[in-house]
Amino acid sequence: MNTTTQRAIVFTLIASLLLATRLNLPASLTHLGPIPDASWAAFFLGGFYLRGWTRWAFPVFMALAVLADYVVISGQGMDFFAHYCMSAAYWFLIPAYFALWFGGLLVRRYYASTEGAESNGKVLAVLAASLFGSVVLCHLLSQGSFYWISDSVADPSFAGWWKNYSDWFVPYLRTTAIYAGLAVIVHVGVTQAARLRARAKAPR
Repeated sequence: MNTTTQRAIVFTLIASLLLATRLNLPASLTHLGPIPDASWAAFFLGGFYLRGWTRWAFPVFMALAVLADYVVISGQGMDFFAHYCMSAAYWFLIPAYFALWFGGLLVRRYYASTEGAESNGKVLAVLAASLFGSVVLCHLLSQGSFYWISDSVADPSFAGWWKNYSDWFVPYLRTTAIYAGLAVIVHVGVTQAARLRARAKAPR
């Protein structure tokens, strides 16, 4: 399997995860209850795995996110094009999500420089720091735009903004970290299996 095929498979998996969870699939479909939105983690993982396709993969991911919002908002009986989601506050999601994508890019660059040494504690430290910083910036842009720019808050104040920011930060960080952690486990497992196969095929 060549690199392009592998990247295409990863692209499909991450894009499907983004779209399915952002649509807030009901328990009747999942049998597990509502699944937390994986959008933030999907953009972070996209930056890591799809670095070479960033110019078109990131816009595709954004289009999928908007499409999911359109389906959900329209399904609630609201006019998507008259809703605040068509305001400047909504489109702050573009730089917000790119902050996550860029975080993934940084981890990939460092990971490549270590020649894929997953066991290296520095790689995990860079991953944790980049993930945390990406979520901080993404939340600052997305939550801040809705709080200060949209008309969702009647009387915005710094204290009110900070309470809203801090109330939602941990849940978003936790969800993003869970999905990213699962991806790390899968990544390490697949990589180790590939190495074992390569060793088995190597001439002795």
